[in-house]
Amino acid sequence: MPGTIDARLKELGIELPAATTPAANYVPFAIAGKLVFVAGQVSNKDGKPHYIGKLGREFGIEEGQAAARLCALNILAHLKNACGGDLDKIARCVRLGGFVNAVPEFGDQPKVINGASDLIVQVFGEKGKHARAAVGVGSLPFGVAVEVDAIFELA
Repeated sequence: MPGTIDARLKELGIELPAATTPAANYVPFAIAGKLVFVAGQVSNKDGKPHYIGKLGREFGIEEGQAAARLCALNILAHLKNACGGDLDKIARCVRLGGFVNAVPEFGDQPKVINGASDLIVQVFGEKGKHARAAVGVGSLPFGVAVEVDAIFELA
């Protein structure tokens, strides 16, 4: 039934942001066969980076989860464009890749990236369950705390 995902977004009180413009020489998504690869999205809100800093220093797990959730919202904005405006064309989320800008001793990357994973599952239900990586890194673009990329399958 068309509009099911849009209805779920409304039910969850989620309004997708405008899709951002790439920061360098790449496209925001690429389609290969039935797969949609969404480029890494940082925690931009209203066109500006948010959550600038490191987990374990400036931010704790809950703030990291909020940053990851913001990344996932940006992913969904690009995914919607990739689907011609109809997120019901998504068969499932295949994989999320999460990058956490953290101090060396920080080890809760999986908990941080749950902020993105939880949102994808809330929006897509069973079709949102995915494979995942959650990796700690020494820095990210614009100094943000989290970046997430994604692969989805088209129906």
